[in-house]
Amino acid sequence: MAGKLRPLRIPVNTFPTFRRQLSTTATRFSISSSPQIFHDVPPLRKYRRDLLLSNRTVGLVPTMGALHEGHLSLIRQAAAENTDVFISIYVNPTQFGLNEDLTSYPKTWESDLQLLRTLDEELASSSDNKGRITAVFAPSTTTMYPGYPPDSSIPGTGSFVTITPLSRLLEGASRPVFFRGVATVCMKLFNIATPDRVYFGQKDIQQTAVIKRMVQDFHLGTEVRIGPTAREADGLALSSRNVYLGARRRAVGIVLNQALRKAEAQYLAGKRKRADILWPANEHADNVLLEQDALGPRQRARFEVDYISLADPETMEEIEEVDETKGAVLSGAIKMLPIEESQEGEDLGVGGGRIAVRLIDNIVLEPLKV
Repeated sequence: MAGKLRPLRIPVNTFPTFRRQLSTTATRFSISSSPQIFHDVPPLRKYRRDLLLSNRTVGLVPTMGALHEGHLSLIRQAAAENTDVFISIYVNPTQFGLNEDLTSYPKTWESDLQLLRTLDEELASSSDNKGRITAVFAPSTTTMYPGYPPDSSIPGTGSFVTITPLSRLLEGASRPVFFRGVATVCMKLFNIATPDRVYFGQKDIQQTAVIKRMVQDFHLGTEVRIGPTAREADGLALSSRNVYLGARRRAVGIVLNQALRKAEAQYLAGKRKRADILWPANEHADNVLLEQDALGPRQRARFEVDYISLADPETMEEIEEVDETKGAVLSGAIKMLPIEESQEGEDLGVGGGRIAVRLIDNIVLEPLKV
């Protein structure tokens, strides 16, 4: 990450006073310097207070950096619905388990800033009365966790937000501290930025359920907005971790989306029982795994299936039959294992194929209209 930058300040009187509605047109406004970089809480809070006094609205897009088109699509959505968009860039240590990839998580500060500046220029030139990216919050861990050093152990020491039983299911069963860390850092970000709306992607659908529950249970004054999963042309869900895959694991990693699509087809064909919906997904994953195991170490990309789930869309608990008035969520997770033997000149991705890569995906089975 770049060295500490002094936050820029724009006087309050440079902001014209107007009220922008959720999706209606509004008077165009100009911003003399955008976006501004903040590393500390008090300057960002003052900036947010000045916006509030000028009747402007804030949409917050929380990220851990390594930005991709999925993040940018959320920012565009936020700009369409707010006058000001805040982006947080912070790799939150408390959502990584003790043996997970915190130290190797991609950190691309300079390229992230360039992407944001380019997108902001696009928004500035738009004729659709869109908002702008006006603040990037990039705190240190000391800033975010001033009381105790971050703790990823269980039960751990410090101040945490836990949302149960949601945080113990699916991803939470495999990553016990993950949702505790997510809920805790999001509570901090929401308190700091006091956004009118917050934006998350559907790819992390269980995370969105946790955040919605937290907002409801703690009476937080923000609206949770969910954007569709951004995908590659073949259906692979975009993720900051995809840079680790390389060509060989990238080609096999699509197995998860393929499996979920086969289950979705069963639902669309009228199947409602769990076994009837999930068996084609499990069969496809098993067949691809057998195909890879049959190859030699220099050709194969082995993986492990963590889960393939059919769950209630609100509680994320497993269901035996889909309620047609509620629909359901198909989701899954696999771990792409490290490459055993590489070929000369092979694209192994960041980390040389040595880093295991967890891939998640989901498909919402929409309720039938009645």
